Amino acid sequence: MSSHPILPKIAAVSLLLALAAACSSGHGNTELTIGPAVISTAPADRATDVPRNASIRATFNEHMAPSSVNAQSFTVAGANAAPVQGTVLYTNQTAAFWPAVQLEANQTYIATITIGARSVAGVALRLNHTWRFTTGTAVEPGLGVNLGTAANYVVLAKSAISTVPASVITGDLGLSPAAASFVTGFALTMDASNQFSTSTQVTGSVFAADYAAPTPANLTTAVSDMETAFTDAAARAPGVTELGAGNIGGMTLVPGVYKWGTGLQIPTNVTLDGGSTGVWIFQIAQDLTVSSATSVLLTGGAQARNVFWQVSGMVDLGTTSSFQGHILTATAITMRTGASLHGRLLAQTAVSLDTNTIVEPVQ
Repeated sequence: MSSHPILPKIAAVSLLLALAAACSSGHGNTELTIGPAVISTAPADRATDVPRNASIRATFNEHMAPSSVNAQSFTVAGANAAPVQGTVLYTNQTAAFWPAVQLEANQTYIATITIGARSVAGVALRLNHTWRFTTGTAVEPGLGVNLGTAANYVVLAKSAISTVPASVITGDLGLSPAAASFVTGFALTMDASNQFSTSTQVTGSVFAADYAAPTPANLTTAVSDMETAFTDAAARAPGVTELGAGNIGGMTLVPGVYKWGTGLQIPTNVTLDGGSTGVWIFQIAQDLTVSSATSVLLTGGAQARNVFWQVSGMVDLGTTSSFQGHILTATAITMRTGASLHGRLLAQTAVSLDTNTIVEPVQ
């Protein structure tokens, strides 16, 4: 039996219609599904009652070149086209825009990913992708800072990790790009695999950039994640600024984002009071100094894993002080004699210890 002569024409027309449908997506967007494309956003297009401190996110269908997803290719503007200042982060196929200040209440905003965003293969979005949303009046409880693989280490540094014995550390140590010779005071014993070493002072393993594969690559990724987390924490819109003029001794602080354009002094005990999901982010433009025998206390169910200290200067934890949370610093961290920490030390230079106790929090 011969085929009907009109069937091939019907098939061709159906194919063209399908292709046309595939080229149309969203409100005014016409991105092809071949090549990089935005496949979801948060908030969704036309969303309403969006929290004023929310991040604006876009997820791609493939891995993008991180350097191409930046403040030029990812923008947010008010309905009057006034640009919103913020920081752009890209990880795991998702770009996040963190506004520098909380968004205005009951306002419409337009987010745009431009053709400047390119895949790792160098292919750009075919057209700009835009979506809009309207804020409400609420401020959400807050999101913790994603530490990425830096969370695999209780102490992570780039130039040196030293101790005056005997410290008691629960969790892994990592050093990169410096070599194991810059891990001092631990009396390291190399494992037979040459991928890590051990120490009687560490309940865990010690990793350094000159150990056998895959350790160097893992550490490079962890350091990069540490730096991304630092930028993330610094980008959060603060709810409280210049509290106590840089001295919070004796205060009780509820969850939120706190910012200082100076250093921060903690001369007497500070209490962080909130539930198990409460998040505290402290943005400190200069040094963080904690006096001797001073404690950061957690009450009401607060968790050390949800506390983040983003410090652009140096960190000095005084003799026998007791501290809580993850410390992310652009420079160095010093723990004085007998100081203790329930958290992580993540330093972009060196960490110096002196008979300290450090326990990593459960994530």
